[in-house]
Formats: sequence, C-alpha cells, structure tokens
Amino acid sequence: MNILVCIKQVPDMEGKFVPNEAGSWFDEAGLAWKMNEYDAFAVEEAVRLKEQLGGGARVTALSIGPARAVETIRKALAMGCDDGVHIDDPDAPQRDPWQIASMIAGFAAGRGFDLIFTGMQSEDRGSAQVGVLVAEQLGLSSVTGITAFEWLDGSMTVESELEGGRKYRLRLKPPVLLTCQPGLNTPRYPTLPNIMKSKRAALAVLSQESVSLDSPKVLSANFRPHEPNAAGVILEGDVDTLASQVLDLLEAKGFISTQGGVR
Repeated sequence: MNILVCIKQVPDMEGKFVPNEAGSWFDEAGLAWKMNEYDAFAVEEAVRLKEQLGGGARVTALSIGPARAVETIRKALAMGCDDGVHIDDPDAPQRDPWQIASMIAGFAAGRGFDLIFTGMQSEDRGSAQVGVLVAEQLGLSSVTGITAFEWLDGSMTVESELEGGRKYRLRLKPPVLLTCQPGLNTPRYPTLPNIMKSKRAALAVLSQESVSLDSPKVLSANFRPHEPNAAGVILEGDVDTLASQVLDLLEAKGFISTQGGVR
C-alpha cells in the first residue's frame, strides 16, 4: 500500500502575532514552529496502518513551505514515516487553500497513492479546505474529520462526527482521502534513536515549478489583532423600565432621537 500524509508547519498558537508590513498575514519574527496538531493525528494513523500491514506499506510525508518546514518533515519521519518530500515554497504561508491543494495534487497525481491522510484543518488558517480540494482535484472520494479508522481485508471503515455530536460510519475502498481530527488516536512521541535516524534521512526537495501551482482564488488582507467586544450592559426592571432604558441607550448612541424619530 502506498500512503501519503500531508503535514503543515504552523506557529505555536501561544506566540505573539502581529501583522506583517503588507497587512496580509502575520509577521513570522519571534514565533516558534511546530507540526500542525491535526496533522499529527494523520501521521499517527498512517504509521499505524503501515505497522498493521507489515512490509506491504510505505508512508510518504509531504510538506509545503520555506526551509524551516524540513524540521516538521523530519519529525514525521521520526514518528515512523518512510520518505520525506519538501516542496520548497517560501510564499506558502500566504497561499490560499486552492493553491496549496494544487501543489499537493500536482505531486500526488500519477504516483499511485492508495490512501492520503491530512489534518482536518490547520491551526493558523483554519480553513479546513485543503484536504477536500486535493480530493476534488485528484478525483478521489473523501471523508472529512474522521474520529475512527479500521482497515480489514482491503477496505476501511471510518467514523466521522456530525453536528450535535451525532456520528456516522462509512465503508470504503481505496483510493480515498481522509482528513483527521482529535479523538482519532494519540500521536506517539518519537524515540531518540528515531529522531537521530530522521536527522540523517535524505529528503526529496521539489520546487513549486515542478508541481502544479494554480492561481489563487482568495487573497488575505487586513490582518489585525482581535478586537475585544465592548462590555455588555445588563438591564433590569419591569417591561416599561426596560423599554425606557433601551430607548435611552439607543438615543445615547445616536441611533434614534426621541425628539425626531429614527435617525
């Protein structure tokens, strides 16, 4: 079985985020980087399936990003992936989901992957679109946000959540793309020998020109810090008192004038 797992390097969400000069995204200065949490579940499930199948499976970890993304690929190798592929793209953090999906699909097309695992979403952008867009561009079936996976006799059973806590199960045959979310498994900590081994592993480095990079569908703009909401006002009293208080508040904000009606 040929398995691809797509991973992203994201900033530690505890970092301090400030807009870049263009105001299109955040400035990376001073941020620490790590594997996207959702992608760690994808890596773990891919490695577990490889271990279940013994020598009949191989897992490739793919990441798109600047040179720093290599560290995340090496972590995936230390967790048990066999091969690492880096699509070197310094502009990746600001590319929209369609562009990222086009590069993944451009790499995966024709390589015969039976299963593609991705995280359900990234912690920084949170669009939850890349996985399904890759499936669409490759013409694959996909299931999003799986919380359970079982492989038996050439087919898989997956479980996913619906709104309101409801769940459903599907039985599928490869090729399939699955996006993973918390609850699917517990990602392992790489062992020291595997960490050392991963540091010596050779990675395949590709340019964005060597895969299919489409034009963006969405552009980011006006990145800014969260603007806290104003403190709420609690009104108390009978109906007439509440109505009077509401009128006073609306008039104080200039929305109405009790002297001349609605502004």
